[in-house]
Amino acid sequence: MSNLWTRVERLFGSENLSRLAEKKVGVIGLGSGGGFVALSLAMSGVGNFALVDNDVIEAGNVTRHVGDLRHVGQNKAAAVADLIRNRNRDAIVDVREGSIQDYWEILDDIDILVVGVDNEQVKYAINEKCLEKRLSASYAGVYERGEGGDHVIIKPFDGPCYACWSEATREGVKITMDSVGDLDYGMIGEAGTLEAEPGLWVNVTKIAGIQTDLILNELLRGSAVYEEMPANTIIVTNTSLDVIEGQENDPHSSIWVDIQRDPDCLVCGERLKQGVSILVQEDAGGISLDDLAASDLMTDIVIEEDEAED
Repeated sequence: MSNLWTRVERLFGSENLSRLAEKKVGVIGLGSGGGFVALSLAMSGVGNFALVDNDVIEAGNVTRHVGDLRHVGQNKAAAVADLIRNRNRDAIVDVREGSIQDYWEILDDIDILVVGVDNEQVKYAINEKCLEKRLSASYAGVYERGEGGDHVIIKPFDGPCYACWSEATREGVKITMDSVGDLDYGMIGEAGTLEAEPGLWVNVTKIAGIQTDLILNELLRGSAVYEEMPANTIIVTNTSLDVIEGQENDPHSSIWVDIQRDPDCLVCGERLKQGVSILVQEDAGGISLDDLAASDLMTDIVIEEDEAED
């Protein structure tokens, strides 16, 4: 073991460090948050990455990005890949310069996805793909002017999908279905992004640091160092902030909130119904409860056995 990893090994143990070296993390959006998370994961022992971004680093980005003036004009994914390789020469980094819509195949062989894009419409498209592929995804957001932020790891059909999570946590988001049966995602902002004015680099990295730590914890699920979190969503404050209406939280505090899956969600709920329908169609003789359970389509369903008759 190279002494480069001595301190990380002392923290996680050699077996878990080797485990992280084999993990592959996808990062879509290598801006201020996504770039920090990718580099921090590499510095924590993760050995494989797939990085996707269609934007370049501009001079105005370097006060809020892991990239610096050397990277101005470079694609953000390529710049972060360069930084990762300068921290860990053994890291394997797959760089895709462009939009995720052109590179959905990267989702096929990763262990967790980091969603670092601002555009909410793209997040919903990613959410649907992750549901299809049963892929867990990490989402983080920084609130207006860096007043705070939040993080959630979405696990398909085990809790909320991003669509029903955002309806519960983002003011103004409403998901409906139009007259031809297509999903219509109500957005904040004409450009389809959450209208925010993130504050300083330190405000971004505070949330991104928590995000990194929780991703590492998830990658080490099942090991002795894994710790079960109290809920699926953490909300962090930098200033006095009303996280829950009527309850003001102190600066630099946090609160855990468990957001439940919406059984009527038009994304994960409707997809569940469609999956059951497909199973029924494939089995002309009908579908049993055992078949349904084996399909992994059952979520939050408890079947109570009838009491034996006297």
